[in-house]
Amino acid sequence: MYHIGIDLGGTNIAAGVVDHQHKLICKASVPTSLPRSSQSLADGILELTRNMLEDNQIELSQIDGLGIGIPGTVNQSAGMIEYANNFGFDNVPFIGMLQQRFPFPIVAENDAKAAAWAEYLVGAGSGCHSMVAVTLGTGVGGGIILNGKLWDGCNSAAGEIGHMVVERGGRLCTCGRRGCLEAYASAAALVRSAREAAGQNPDSLLGKLCGGDLLKLNGKAVFQAVKEEDPTAKAVMESFIRYLAEGIANLINILQPEILCIGGGLSGAGDSLLLPLREAVRPMIYSKNSKVNTRIVLAELGNDAGIIGAAGLWLL
Repeated sequence: MYHIGIDLGGTNIAAGVVDHQHKLICKASVPTSLPRSSQSLADGILELTRNMLEDNQIELSQIDGLGIGIPGTVNQSAGMIEYANNFGFDNVPFIGMLQQRFPFPIVAENDAKAAAWAEYLVGAGSGCHSMVAVTLGTGVGGGIILNGKLWDGCNSAAGEIGHMVVERGGRLCTCGRRGCLEAYASAAALVRSAREAAGQNPDSLLGKLCGGDLLKLNGKAVFQAVKEEDPTAKAVMESFIRYLAEGIANLINILQPEILCIGGGLSGAGDSLLLPLREAVRPMIYSKNSKVNTRIVLAELGNDAGIIGAAGLWLL
């Protein structure tokens, strides 16, 4: 028997079939095609799932249930997406809509928390009891696992790591506050800072790597310019690491997890991100003189984490 995992993103809907050992058997994806209504979105998930099962000769009778990770606040008991700004959803009974379309039970969770759950089950946190996952993508997401349980808080909204303030009165964040970690340490924030710096320093390698079109400048180019010792890029990266380290140190000082893993698109930079981040975090750790401290590592499951974690929600 299998579970289906759905990773609902703003760009793509990814689906996969996962066995009871959390192994991904097959997967498929289609564009999310926003904007679209909640009913249309539910229909799209049904069509994607049916096609995937048919293509891989898996019968509906072999499926125990479906889990879905959603970029927003999910109230599982009420079957609601309480808020998902990228989809324009506000108290939408989306889980119930899915349940009307599928012949097996549906569970749902925030997408970043689902990805964190996957890393805990079979990824960077496998074998530990406590873990925090930080996802560096368009925003900064996260998930917290304490004593083997995914922490939801009193209202299913826990884990919004990107919305701790690291610069009081700083940049306006999409949440409406100023100075959030997401406004300084997301992939989008890194690119924004790089474009601003390149515009002020037209002779920098940053500008050359994008052919002078700053709108084409991306995170990969920033890391490349840093590797080539471009002063402008290095200054941008140092600022980015400093803010990210502030957030990571806050999480460690409050929670002291065994593992803190860094995932999302920027984690693809590997040691170019991880090593300076560890160095910046170390002096800010209250417990730095302890014999045991949190290990900061990279996430291991890549883009499959959302699917595996969604399918694994049945263990919660």
